Amino acid sequence: MSRSEKFGQWSEAIARGMGTPSFLVILTLFCALWIIWNTLAPENMRFDSAAIGFTALTLILSLQASYAAPMILLAQNRQDDRERVHIEQDRQRAERNLADTEFLAREVVALRLALKELPDREWLRGEIKTMLEELQEEMSTTTAQQCSNAGAQTTTAADSQSAPIKNTEVSSITQNPFTGRFNINEKI
Repeated sequence: MSRSEKFGQWSEAIARGMGTPSFLVILTLFCALWIIWNTLAPENMRFDSAAIGFTALTLILSLQASYAAPMILLAQNRQDDRERVHIEQDRQRAERNLADTEFLAREVVALRLALKELPDREWLRGEIKTMLEELQEEMSTTTAQQCSNAGAQTTTAADSQSAPIKNTEVSSITQNPFTGRFNINEKI
């Protein structure tokens, strides 16, 4: 720590002490005791004269005031320097917070836009219903063609021993969520 820094801390401590109520009480008691002693004490024990306005007390108080003012100003200057540093740090912190907030706001907007592009539940339900309807139509046309082909074969080969053809109808189509395959449940 440099000498000027030590002196600055010392002067701040003195200035801080002079700004307290206890200092005012002590100074008031000192002046009162000075005046009482130099007024009521025996003449040979007095060291300041009331007749000439307590000149020594006035000089002491003037000396104290002449040192107190620069010390207070020095303490204020040091406090201003500290506040200036704190203000600069606060400004930098506020700039970082603003940049972080703007970044987060841009990220939230990007997420909202990305979520708008994703399909929602209703759209997926509609697509699945459409696919189910298409599969049911396809299955019904396939089974109708199979039945008509089978009917044509039975009329041409009445004497053959073929197995009877089932007339099937699709009752439901479900998709296995793990494999992605469709399961067709037939109604006989």
